[in-house]
Amino acid sequence: MDYILVLAGLIGLFAGGEFLVRGAVGIARRMALPPLLIGLTVVGFGTSTPELLVSVDAAMRGVPAIAIGNIVGSNIANILLILGLSALIWPIRVAGSTLRRDTAVMMAAAIVLVPVFAMGMIARPAGLLLLAGLAAYLIHAYRHPGEDPAPDDTPPPGLAASLFWVGAGLLALVFGARFLVDGAVAIARDLGASEAFIGLTIVAVGTSLPELATSLIAALRRQSEIAIGNVVGSNIFNVLGILGLTAVIAPVPVEPRFLTLDLPVMIVVSGALTALLLLRPSVGRGMGVAMLVAYAAYIWIAQG
Repeated sequence: MDYILVLAGLIGLFAGGEFLVRGAVGIARRMALPPLLIGLTVVGFGTSTPELLVSVDAAMRGVPAIAIGNIVGSNIANILLILGLSALIWPIRVAGSTLRRDTAVMMAAAIVLVPVFAMGMIARPAGLLLLAGLAAYLIHAYRHPGEDPAPDDTPPPGLAASLFWVGAGLLALVFGARFLVDGAVAIARDLGASEAFIGLTIVAVGTSLPELATSLIAALRRQSEIAIGNVVGSNIFNVLGILGLTAVIAPVPVEPRFLTLDLPVMIVVSGALTALLLLRPSVGRGMGVAMLVAYAAYIWIAQG
C-alpha cells in the first residue's frame, strides 16, 4: 500500500505540475512576458510547486528531514540529472547577461544557506529573510527581463482555459504531495533508511518530475532558454521561496548531515553550472554524461 501511495503521489505531482505550468504560461503570455523571463519565473516557480507542498506538509507533520532533503535534493537533481538528460538530447546553448545574473542569484541563494543551516534551526526570521530575497529578485527580474531570444508568435490561450488548468493543477498537486509524503515516510521506516536520504532521493526526484518533463520537452524542441531557465528559476525558488515559506509556517530543525554533505554538494554543482554557462558556448552531450555520472556518485555517497 505504501508503494501505491508513492506511485499515486508521483502521478499526481507530475500531472499537477504539467497542468499548473500550462495554465501559468498561458496567463503570463497574455501579460506579454518574454520567454526567458517565463522560463526563469513562471515555469521555474510553477514546476517547483510540488516541492513547496511536500516540504510544507512534511514540516507540519514532524518530518523536517524530508522537508529539507526535498529542497536540497531537488536542486542537485535539477542540475545533474535534469540538465544532464537535457544536454544528451540537445546541447544547451544559452548566452546573455540575463541568465548570468540569474545563475549568480542561484549561487548566492545556495551560499546563504550555510549560516542558516549552521544555526541548527531555520526559524521564522530566517524564513522571512529568504522570502524577502525572493521578492527582491522577482521585482528586479520583472523590471529587467533582458533580451527575448526566442519570441513565440502563436496566439496565447484564453484566460478561462488557463485559469482552469491552474486550478486543476493545484488540486492534483495537493493530493499528490500528501500521498507521496505518507508513502515515503512509511517506506523509509520499513526499510530502515533515514528520512533525510528518502527526502534527498525518492521525494526530491519525484517532486522534480515537472522540471524534468518541462526541460526534456524544451530540449526536444531545441529551446535551450526554457530548459536552462526552468532549472535556474526552480533552484532559486526552492531555496528562497519554499524553504522560506516552510520555515515561516513551521520552524525546521536541520540535521548535521545537511551542513556537512548535502549542502556543500549543492553549492559545488551550482557553482559548476554557473562556470559552465559563463566559460563555455554550450553544454554538450559529453558534459551531460559527466553530470549523470556525478549524480549517480552523489546518490551512492548519500546513502552511506
